[in-house]
Amino acid sequence: MNLDIENLTCKVLDKEVLKDFNLSIKKGEIHALMGPNGTGKSTITKVLFGDKTYSIKSGDIKVDNKSIKDLDTDERARLGMFLSFQNPVAIEGVKVSEFLKEAINSNRENPISLYDFIKDIEREEKNLKIDNEMLHRSLNENFSGGERKKNEILQMNLLKPKLIILDELDSGLDVDSLKTVCDSINCYIKENKDTSVLIITHYEKIFDYITPSFVHVIKDGTIVLNGDISLAKEVFKNGYERLYSTNDGREV
Repeated sequence: MNLDIENLTCKVLDKEVLKDFNLSIKKGEIHALMGPNGTGKSTITKVLFGDKTYSIKSGDIKVDNKSIKDLDTDERARLGMFLSFQNPVAIEGVKVSEFLKEAINSNRENPISLYDFIKDIEREEKNLKIDNEMLHRSLNENFSGGERKKNEILQMNLLKPKLIILDELDSGLDVDSLKTVCDSINCYIKENKDTSVLIITHYEKIFDYITPSFVHVIKDGTIVLNGDISLAKEVFKNGYERLYSTNDGREV
């Protein structure tokens, strides 16, 4: 799936939070968006998925050359967009298995058979090292950070999205769990070569397992630097402020 964010300016209340933001992700590409807290990284996810709190002042968001800025969140999801939340919400009384089955069926003409559903679940349980007991609990209710993130990637694998956005995937994960979820994501990308990925993070650990070809650094709601994985390594070594102050003419 191709994603094009064109000259996007957004505000919440009377404050501009994105300013002339541009980003283009082509089929099969892996991008990373980095920046300190409060620079607009998570705002991008909210705007991409139609959060009504944010109003678009100018610019456009296009998926495969078609504008989606007037679509509701569920319509965007049906196009094949998927967001792994930084802090997935808990829903008391809704079992994980029920939630997953309803989500799968919402994008199918015919409901998935019980046999296929169980087969798919068992496969992903093994890959993500998930205890089957988790599927019979309320969605994210009293889940550990690792369980919540694994549940997000379980949804991803079952829903088969074309554009994956990972918002602070490494937040709340120990080293073993991070490796497990990243291995699962890498397998998905390998099997679905046209899938596009946007990783939003300010930590380096995730890049030990998923390597982006394109890295972007954001400041005050706009991208100020573009590069490859070497740009991310420079951030981790020297920090953002030094990077901002020593821009040596790299592509912006």
